[in-house]
Amino acid sequence: MIVSRVTAIALAGSMCVAIHARAQMKSAEYPQRPIRILIGIAPGGGLDALTRVAAQKLSERLGQTAVVDNRPGGGTVIAMDLVQQAAPDGYTLLCASETLMLNGVLKRSRYDVRKAFVPIVHLTIQPYLMVVNPSLPVASVKELIAHAKARPGALSYGTPGVGTTLHIGWERFMAMSGIEIVHVPYKGGAPAVVDVMSGQIQMTITTTITAGPHMKTGKLKALAFTGPRRVQAYPDLPTVAESGLPGFELTNSYGFYAPAGTPAVIVHKINATMIEVMSSPETRKILAADGVEAAPPGTPGEFKARFERDYAELEKTIASAKITLR
Repeated sequence: MIVSRVTAIALAGSMCVAIHARAQMKSAEYPQRPIRILIGIAPGGGLDALTRVAAQKLSERLGQTAVVDNRPGGGTVIAMDLVQQAAPDGYTLLCASETLMLNGVLKRSRYDVRKAFVPIVHLTIQPYLMVVNPSLPVASVKELIAHAKARPGALSYGTPGVGTTLHIGWERFMAMSGIEIVHVPYKGGAPAVVDVMSGQIQMTITTTITAGPHMKTGKLKALAFTGPRRVQAYPDLPTVAESGLPGFELTNSYGFYAPAGTPAVIVHKINATMIEVMSSPETRKILAADGVEAAPPGTPGEFKARFERDYAELEKTIASAKITLR
């Protein structure tokens, strides 16, 4: 009996060692082929730009090509579905904004996003930028609100789609300011920006990555940032809260996700690699130029905890604000 117990313990120990060795080998071997990173918007938006920077750096460090695959539509649900249905082997990833959790809260997906995806790494945090067509006779958020109040329903704003984070943000903006502006949904943020410049619509909220070049050429007029504080790259541009609507705040973050069941060793390898990428002076310089900050380094477990906490908070916000999608 004693011998058999000793033998059992020894065998169990050997199995643990073997499993650990296989896990280490799997991590060392990954990746063996190109990695596909899906995003749910059209080319040209802020998420697209950030994902392409991340993909290039990931390719350089892992020795395999990381390909960005744009799958716009459904308020980013199309891309979500493709990743959720993919093999959990680390070769199909999703780069998403907070729209991922918003789609879950609004039940736009057929599954619980908290169970369908493994949060890998938090990449960035950033405020948005409220921009208007230069012909609109306003120079501040306060003036915009006054202009819109005098013309209910006459102005329009664009978003990446119905039920997206920016749509919810605009609904909150209108509720807090008591104005009425017509919503025009697009399949991505970039097309909305194009129509603001052409005068088809009057305004949008977007990222500095998308709007920055057009602000420099005078094709877009920036009114304010939507975050809690001013951005270092644009010190003279106020926040929405300080320039006409106290208490308003809208920020975004980007992160990598994998299908549920993806091996932990692969998740941790991608996490460690991307933290190295985002922490590099070169990447931080690129981000800072566009008013974006790298997220604080953290483990997949910490990112998962943050995701679930923010998900619960978003549920409360939508319920208390009684936001309805038009």
